[in-house]
Amino acid sequence: MKEANLETSAQAETAFYSAFESADLEAMMAVWSTDDNIVCIHPHGPRLTGAVEIRDSWRQIMANSPRMCFRVDELNSVRSEGLAIHFVNEHIHVGSSVAQEITILATNVYRRTSEGWRIILHHASPTPESIRNIIDSSETDSSGDFTVH
Repeated sequence: MKEANLETSAQAETAFYSAFESADLEAMMAVWSTDDNIVCIHPHGPRLTGAVEIRDSWRQIMANSPRMCFRVDELNSVRSEGLAIHFVNEHIHVGSSVAQEITILATNVYRRTSEGWRIILHHASPTPESIRNIIDSSETDSSGDFTVH
């Protein structure tokens, strides 16, 4: 696994979305804590616990999803000496279409470890507007299948 030197929760967040955009599984997992109780919940997905389940979910997403580009707006954050919670909007452009943007609400929780800041929770949910846009666009898409993350 790649080692990531993440001195702040902001650096960890940047590394998380950079790994996601580049579909780099090793870089993604380098941002995650190695604790057994880490949690990831993808939009409309089940609660995944531990590095094995989380790695497998990211492997599937990265292998089966079109390229995604992110613009992340922090809505709010809570920070203490060893814990940071970021509430963000993920504005995602899927594939080569810059016209189609999906907005996901996400909560990312980071903990400072001896190796630097690591993510311990990623919980993402689509906004009501994004759900309507996906439904509207799938009416013209013959497959009707669409997974954001």
